[in-house]
Amino acid sequence: MTEGTAGSDQEQGTGNPRLAILLAMAMFVLVVDTSLMNVSIAAVVRDLGTTVSGVQSAIALEALVSAAFILIGSKVGDLFGRKRAYVLGLLGYAVGALAMALAQGLTAVIIFWAVLGGLGASLLLPAMQSLIHGNFQGPAQRRVYALVGAAAAIAAAVGPLLGGFITTYLSWRVGFLLEVVVIGVVLSGIRLVRDVPYTGARGVDPVGAVLSVLGMGGIVLGILVWQEGGESVGALILIGAVSLAALAWWLGRRKRQDKPTLLDPELFRSKVFRLGISGQLLQQVALGGTMIALPMYLQIVLEYNAMLTGLTVAPLSLSMFGVALLAGKNAAGRRPSGIIRVGFALLTAGLVVLVPLVPRADSGWYLLVPLIIAGSGLGLLVSQLNNYTLSPISEERVSEAAGVNSAAGSFGLSFGLAFAGAIMLATLSISFTNLAQQSTVLAPAEQQHVAQVLEDDAELVTNTQLQELLAGQPEATQEEIIRINTTARPVALQVALLIPILAGLIGLFNSFRMMRLPDPAPSGSAEGMVLG
Repeated sequence: MTEGTAGSDQEQGTGNPRLAILLAMAMFVLVVDTSLMNVSIAAVVRDLGTTVSGVQSAIALEALVSAAFILIGSKVGDLFGRKRAYVLGLLGYAVGALAMALAQGLTAVIIFWAVLGGLGASLLLPAMQSLIHGNFQGPAQRRVYALVGAAAAIAAAVGPLLGGFITTYLSWRVGFLLEVVVIGVVLSGIRLVRDVPYTGARGVDPVGAVLSVLGMGGIVLGILVWQEGGESVGALILIGAVSLAALAWWLGRRKRQDKPTLLDPELFRSKVFRLGISGQLLQQVALGGTMIALPMYLQIVLEYNAMLTGLTVAPLSLSMFGVALLAGKNAAGRRPSGIIRVGFALLTAGLVVLVPLVPRADSGWYLLVPLIIAGSGLGLLVSQLNNYTLSPISEERVSEAAGVNSAAGSFGLSFGLAFAGAIMLATLSISFTNLAQQSTVLAPAEQQHVAQVLEDDAELVTNTQLQELLAGQPEATQEEIIRINTTARPVALQVALLIPILAGLIGLFNSFRMMRLPDPAPSGSAEGMVLG
């Protein structure tokens, strides 16, 4: 055997390190993408001439599309090739990022970034997981899972800072162009990827696929339509709830008939798996609600630019990253359910402390300590929830279970983003209308006009923007409406924070149920199986 042949065999036996780096780069882009949007809301609104609620809806929609189609995306990879799904996912994400760099209106953002980018993520995440499993073996496989997981964690930690810096000193469009460049580099190494053939059943479950999309999509779309003042909100949410119930019944029926199912309902027989999935969903609801409410508050109320917004939010993401690393290394001998309980307690406590601070804060420094507390709680959760959830799952089913776990997390994120944003705008409308009606400065006709405008188009605006809109009005009227706006906005944020707080409290209650169960044995097959 020649030296070159031996080297080739060794590379195939352990995996190509260049491929590992490219996979980590792909994961970094996926995670940093949403951070860039969150800290750039004000700049995107200004440049595209759109609204805060419109951009917030696009962010929630991107997470929703990813959640609704991730199980289908996994099946697409099984049937048509994991490598092909990986390439299509990367291309979808690249097209979405390029569209953001060139967009001139919100419609392009929704179609290309939210919908097409979300579909790309739904193909990319399960395909990446299968390709890592098939292109690396033994210790090399565990190292690659760790590397890709570390890339996701680092992106979550530095994303707000990186996005804030690029948006403030260059342009938010440059950030998305850089994403396209990174994806181009990843695609340049596609020859390094060896496809992983699917050897399981090739049957499909189209009814289950449709019900899963209608279930998750109906609920979150209903909230987004409500936020935008649309009709048929109740019908959409009802369709979502009924579809999810029908999905559970359908999967059980198909399983009893020994027919292909979108996912195996037998997974949910494990109480540990059910509780872990619930915890993952609730953690992401809390994270999504916090990460939409705080940037909106900082950019609209304190009128921070993207850089200051990123710096203010950074303690949350950096403490989450740091505590996750420490907890992962030092959790030996401690019950995972106990760490999860402390995580939800710290997350909830940090958010609760934020509520009374919001009306008094004239600087992001007021938020430092509670954000560190909440971030530490998230770090504990990140360090334990994935492995806790997947530990009781056997090797041959862990990939499917990880897909369900990822879908639950993405759905929770989209729900938190949508619901917290919608509650914020609804509270703003009610609070602004009540304060206007109580005003002794505004004439009855002006009070009625304010109520009508808010009913048609409730919107968060800065006081600077409001002064421009009120130009030409009597000075007393201008001062009174600005006073009302200044009073109403913190109340709206306080109520919006109740969504992640409620998710944290339910998660805390859920963790006590975990404590009553025996801890699952650590599973090597579960390590690193949830990406993103």
